[in-house]
Amino acid sequence: MPPVFDCRDREQMLSGMRQARQAIARGDVIVLPTDTVYGVAADAFSPAAVQKLLDAKGRSRQQPPPVLVGSTDALHALVESVPEAVTKLVEAFWPGGLTIILPAQPSLTWDLGETQGTVAVRQPDHPIALELLAETGPLAVSSANRTGEAAAVDVTAAQRMLGETVALYLDDGPVSTGVASTIVDATSLASGRGDPVVRVLREGAIRRDRLREVLGDLLENPHDEDPSG
Repeated sequence: MPPVFDCRDREQMLSGMRQARQAIARGDVIVLPTDTVYGVAADAFSPAAVQKLLDAKGRSRQQPPPVLVGSTDALHALVESVPEAVTKLVEAFWPGGLTIILPAQPSLTWDLGETQGTVAVRQPDHPIALELLAETGPLAVSSANRTGEAAAVDVTAAQRMLGETVALYLDDGPVSTGVASTIVDATSLASGRGDPVVRVLREGAIRRDRLREVLGDLLENPHDEDPSG
């Protein structure tokens, strides 16, 4: 079984973070805590590593992973443009449980799967995740579970589902909320195509009414949204 590092113990945390950086650099997949649920992470710019992540979850390329970033500067580097409304969302909810989908920067050489030219980005509110992101750069991160099962809220659950498909586990105890991030699609604001609205694809850690306070009429009404999203 891959090693588990208890990040509540400083010595184990230092060793675990060092080995996590090394694992990411060589294209392996790791499990790490975030502010929402435990995540399985890989180098976002390594297609082989992203494929390992998808294989670990039992997920196809039609379900590309989001990308976690350590700063808002990284967001600007990954997407084609950041509309004013998205800037307001970032100021209100980052770091935190809001994932934002925007058109990806076309000059980037990466392969997250069938993204249709978009990328889903989030800055997590967790010190271990943020420290690792500061050292590795953007990471492709999805919930630490097999597809179809509940997201892991502790390392034991992640181990049960992912086993030896990952290189190591960073343990910071049970996640306090265990609620996945809210996902919003803001591509129409950036692309200029279609109605300029923000769609909620998944309601999670950030409630719709809080989004409405920031976006006003730019938040699409629930009855107008595609329930298949």
